[in-house]
Amino acid sequence: MDLKDKIRVYEDFPKDGISFKDINSLILNPKAFQYVIDEMAKVAKALDANLVAIPEARGYIFGTPLAYLIGAGLVPVRKPGKLPGEVSSVAYDLEYGSNRVEIQKKAIKPGDRAIVVDDLLATGGTLMATTRLIEKLGGEIAGIITLIELTELGGRDLLKDYFVHSIVTYPY
Repeated sequence: MDLKDKIRVYEDFPKDGISFKDINSLILNPKAFQYVIDEMAKVAKALDANLVAIPEARGYIFGTPLAYLIGAGLVPVRKPGKLPGEVSSVAYDLEYGSNRVEIQKKAIKPGDRAIVVDDLLATGGTLMATTRLIEKLGGEIAGIITLIELTELGGRDLLKDYFVHSIVTYPY
């Protein structure tokens, strides 16, 4: 299936010079959405993971059905202040400023193997922060799976120590 036909591209959104890849048109199409989840599951099953970690918010779209299909637990990775109980956090840099991601401390146990699933790999900041957070809590990264990768932004280079699989690639 040609998924690029299902992903609408908006030029100069949200600002001039950005070519925005909109997944809403893909997830609206049941066959395309099922195809993506099935493709992710083929890769994920070989990674021998017991958890799927999903960065807020679009990682939830793909990681939730994937965790169900492979029989793995689901670990939400949230922005600060969104999770109850004890949390662990990691800060990371953005183009303009910084942010943090958090996981409940009891969600990851030493020896857990997690697949990180998100919609997009661009610069890799959020995915790298998520991997660091999982490792900080004693977990291992089985791999990273994304729907889209913007290859010219260098995210794969940042994540060079991990297995990374993207379903669709764009130069930018």
